[in-house]
Amino acid sequence: MGKQVWRVALTGAAAAVMTAVAAVPAGAATAPEGGAAFTNIKVNGGKAILIGTGKEVSVPASFRVTTTRTWRWSDVFLYRGDAERFKDDRMWHSIGTSDCIRVSSNVCDVQETMYFNPSLWSMRNSEAGAWKVGAEVRFNGDGLDIDNKGLTVYVKRYSALTVKASPKPVAKGKTITVTGKVTRANWETRKYVSYGGRKVSLQFKPAGATSYAWVKTVYSNNSGDLKTTVKASKTGSWRWVYGGNDTTGPSTSAGDYVVVK
Repeated sequence: MGKQVWRVALTGAAAAVMTAVAAVPAGAATAPEGGAAFTNIKVNGGKAILIGTGKEVSVPASFRVTTTRTWRWSDVFLYRGDAERFKDDRMWHSIGTSDCIRVSSNVCDVQETMYFNPSLWSMRNSEAGAWKVGAEVRFNGDGLDIDNKGLTVYVKRYSALTVKASPKPVAKGKTITVTGKVTRANWETRKYVSYGGRKVSLQFKPAGATSYAWVKTVYSNNSGDLKTTVKASKTGSWRWVYGGNDTTGPSTSAGDYVVVK
């Protein structure tokens, strides 16, 4: 099927001229053209990339490139599949990179931003999950060096939770019914859809307290609906918390305040 998410633009990259001429530095990548080494790679601070259905997501990245050759631009990227098929399995919509931030005559640090915009570009739900991290540099004239860095980044679909606690107010010792719904982003329809069978925590924060505490665990039904009952003992706020998984991000509902009389 070819690319499922396309490279739309590469902006901000500027030529970096490496001055010293010598052999390729020790530890350089072993792509066919060779000539560069990539270190200090960071993508989104090591956190998962969470993408919804509409808002553009900006993901910071940075890396160090070492080479004796003159290069036009360099970037790190996400990919799946065989290492020799990097270009067919990349995951981002556009990338912006900084000029060379010179460390020494042969070494540059580069700041990068990956952009994902699900409202403009097609995404498949199957793209959620683990992606490998690669790095590349394009040299002046001709030549390309690509390196598989052995790192993993998770790209996840946004999830969302709603909550409702009733009745309001409620007499002490009576029953409070707490309901809600778990949904997650469907990248293909650009809508949020029910997410059934999820393990979700009910939490409570008494009036005047600064933090929530776990009360019980509830599973959503096939339609993503949540429902449970608790005894009214204190005035405070009720909320749902979902921890997420390898393809879907975590979420926390707003708190619903119930006065106990």
